[in-house]
Amino acid sequence: FPLFLQVTCNCFTISNGEMQDVGVGLYPSMSLLNHSCDPNCVIVFEGYQLLLHSVREIQIGEELTISYVESLVPTRERQKQLVRQYCFECDCLLCQNQEKDAEKLAGEDHAWKEVKDAVNEVRYPKSKEEWKHVLARCQNLLSSHEGHLPDTNIYQLKMLDCAMDACINLESWEEALYYGSRTLEPYRLYYPGFHPLRAVQLMRVGKLQYSQGMFLQALETLKQAYNIMKVTHGTDHSLMKVLMEIKEECEAMMRTQ
Repeated sequence: FPLFLQVTCNCFTISNGEMQDVGVGLYPSMSLLNHSCDPNCVIVFEGYQLLLHSVREIQIGEELTISYVESLVPTRERQKQLVRQYCFECDCLLCQNQEKDAEKLAGEDHAWKEVKDAVNEVRYPKSKEEWKHVLARCQNLLSSHEGHLPDTNIYQLKMLDCAMDACINLESWEEALYYGSRTLEPYRLYYPGFHPLRAVQLMRVGKLQYSQGMFLQALETLKQAYNIMKVTHGTDHSLMKVLMEIKEECEAMMRTQ
């Protein structure tokens, strides 16, 4: 499950256009930014260039913040990671209210713990055979826990993402769209406002809808991605240009129908 930002000491994990980790870089000036689980800025990459974008209006004198940890993780786990890696506890409103923790671990305990273990065991496959094995494991778990885990459970969500990735790599576009569509509501719940991960997920699902000839739905999904990405990535980012090309192709296809 991709992280849009990981900071270890003063190093940043460099991500590609699909927010997948590709390396580690040292960016001293950005290391001065402090943490919040509900930050007012996000970091994205353009190649090896690190870009800082504000995601809401910032008051004069207000501190710029980024998140050192994945906000999808429940409060207790975020706090453990912050203490272990950075030797401090976060007291932001998100942590004080333990916001959305109940939704994150909703469902039957035995079910999500089994799914959590399975997700943690997945290593990035290097061949189609390995992807087939990953997909079969995902399908089996999603089927066996149907009705026991809502898609808003974070480990169920990670399993859906994993199944979607497997289907894309196996070129099973219709099935990839099925799993991807199920992730959109949880992404909206956990990444409200402007978040690069939600923008990328909307773009991926929009591309899959386009591939299935669902041009009206694809256009709506791509517009949602655009509205977020213009804030999180900026209009000059290469990923934004790819998004605009797909959006224009979709509009052209609709005109011919």
